[in-house]
Amino acid sequence: MADISLSKAVRSNLLSLKSTADMMTTTQNRLATGNKVNSALDNPSNWFTAKGLTNRSSDLASLIDSMANGIQTLEAADNGLTAMTKTLESMQSTLRQARQDKSFQTASYEIDKSIAASADITISGGAVAGDVVVNADKTEKTATPVGLVDGKVVLADNGKQFTVSDGTTATTDITLTTGDTLEMIAAKINTATATADNGITAAVKDGKLVLTSLNADAITVAGGTATGGDTVMGFGTDAQVAKTADEMVSSINSNAALEGKVRASNDNGKLRLENQSTQKLEVEGAVQGGKLTGGSTNKAEIAGNSVRAGLADQFNELRDQLDKLADDASFNGINLLRGDKLTITFNETGTSSIDIQTENGDTINAFNLGVPTQLEESQLDSDVTIDALLADMKTALDDVRSQASTFGSNLSIVQNRKSFTEAMINTLETGAGNLTLADMNTEAANLLALQTRQQLSQNSLSLASQADQSILQLLR
Repeated sequence: MADISLSKAVRSNLLSLKSTADMMTTTQNRLATGNKVNSALDNPSNWFTAKGLTNRSSDLASLIDSMANGIQTLEAADNGLTAMTKTLESMQSTLRQARQDKSFQTASYEIDKSIAASADITISGGAVAGDVVVNADKTEKTATPVGLVDGKVVLADNGKQFTVSDGTTATTDITLTTGDTLEMIAAKINTATATADNGITAAVKDGKLVLTSLNADAITVAGGTATGGDTVMGFGTDAQVAKTADEMVSSINSNAALEGKVRASNDNGKLRLENQSTQKLEVEGAVQGGKLTGGSTNKAEIAGNSVRAGLADQFNELRDQLDKLADDASFNGINLLRGDKLTITFNETGTSSIDIQTENGDTINAFNLGVPTQLEESQLDSDVTIDALLADMKTALDDVRSQASTFGSNLSIVQNRKSFTEAMINTLETGAGNLTLADMNTEAANLLALQTRQQLSQNSLSLASQADQSILQLLR
């Protein structure tokens, strides 16, 4: 109070005690809060600088959650792509298994010698387009040479000529020479007919010269420029006879409409037909498990390849799983495999970000990957078709792997930015702490020193008061 006068010594000690008490209060507050700057009043510069750093740190911390969700979304997409890759590899394996399988069904037929009366058989079904007619008979013309001596031709003069044709295509002239054997004449005819490409062949059978047309065409023999060769050879009329097993094999295997669809072979004199398809093959003019009779009265069946047919079903099941995997690869409502866009912001101002999406926003599914919507059993009939399907699967697998690589690169970017942001947050908080945090050891030592000073000031105040009391004692 202003009306009370204190001695200089007392007043000095009181001021010292007050100053010490204020410093103790500040030190105790620092120890209690851990901060040496608790408000702008403590240190405006440090306070506002630290506040700016902590605010930025807080903004970046809010982005960490977005980055973490982005990482999980990318991992979900990668899980889907990994599963799709395995599914595509399984589909490839299924096609390769079909490619390697050759368990085609076969049937063997004994050729009826009287088949010439019915002429042909008709093959349909399986992988064959429409009805394919194959002649089961052949045309033969037999020659009984009139000028043979010891198996050789004897001519009044050399240069006798004649031609052989199928009625429409003439051959070159065939010239006979005195001394020709039947084998030599057959060779001349075969050379000429091969050039004319009319399907007629010559052979020697039972001492006679026989011309044969496997296409059942008529065989025409005519005199050449020096007439008389055909008369000398004594060719008879055309005769229709059944083809042999080897001739039937040749007719079927050389038919372009049956190539890669039906294969014929000789089964101990029987005609064996192999159905190179997953579908049933029908042979009109054959008895089931019996003879090849020709005509339309009888019809036999050859079952399809059941192994390849079953593999087509497996392929379709795997194909369905491909789309389901793509649909289920979502996280937090975002499915990158369906073409959704994922945007991740990397800084507090929004100037740094990344947009993650498939190319053109396309859905990664079986259709866009070029996988057949529904694989038909008939598509596995031909090895060529299977090879084309395998090529499509290779392309689809490359596309999925490429997309997985792209997402993997995006994931690496986001993870790196997340680590960078976490490091930046730590840097900002450390910087703010350097400006505001108190050194606890120092403050504890300060408090102990202040407590000691306070005690000393109290003792000094007591001594100063005792000096005034001494004067009072003198007055008494």
